[in-house]
Amino acid sequence: MRRFVIFTDLDATLLDYSTYSFEGALPALRRVREEKIPLVICSSKTRKEIEYYRKKLGNGDPFISENGGGIFVPKSYFHFEPRCDECSLQEEQGYFVMGLGARYADLRKALETLRVEGFAVTGFGDMTVTEVARLAGTTIPVARMAKERDFDEPFVFEGGKEETRRLFDAITAAGFRHARGRFFHILGNSDKGKAVSILSGFYKRKYGEVETIALGDSPLDLPMLEQVDHPVAVGKPDGSYDPHLSEIPKLVRAEGIGPRGWNTAVLRLLQR
Repeated sequence: MRRFVIFTDLDATLLDYSTYSFEGALPALRRVREEKIPLVICSSKTRKEIEYYRKKLGNGDPFISENGGGIFVPKSYFHFEPRCDECSLQEEQGYFVMGLGARYADLRKALETLRVEGFAVTGFGDMTVTEVARLAGTTIPVARMAKERDFDEPFVFEGGKEETRRLFDAITAAGFRHARGRFFHILGNSDKGKAVSILSGFYKRKYGEVETIALGDSPLDLPMLEQVDHPVAVGKPDGSYDPHLSEIPKLVRAEGIGPRGWNTAVLRLLQR
């Protein structure tokens, strides 16, 4: 029997942009739980942040942290030990942890080099917990978790279009990748799409035929949406959809903003 697997971003997708609530998605979440459909969080958030929301959601499925930098699989989840050729593998605190991203210490060094080169970049690692909370519009405890990073460094940069282009060129020349969502990001050779592809392979090994769904709202989600059978763009707070996602084949535009759009799209896909 064909099985669904859902991959989802959090911010402004399953979680409301301003309140970080998933209340608008509760009907679909109930159905996902009743039908035992795996719900894999795939976010720019850290492991601790995702675990915080997984607990609220009552979710026990694998998850993907920091824009594809890390894949966390509960040890008893699959009937086999998950492995991939391009991942490092560790066992810690009940998980198999597969690392795809760069070391955080190397990202911090790269950011410091960019500052020396004249780019006014400020990473989460340069900020206090209070500054991160104010910038992200979240609480102090959640901001503290957001600073405990492993594979990806969000940063702010106030340069214009030409200076931003030069910054991106400098990041590439240093051997790293850049991405942009709510914040700028510097990361290694990892993205959400690679991590989703790896986890999808594990689910196919477990279930056989699998039909994949992914929901996101920003350019950070583009690689993830390109990897699945049913890509869904969730509406932004102003009702628009990110133009970077418009070229994805078979893209569905959810009717609604944030978790309400998530709810409508998931229910319709499962009903079909």
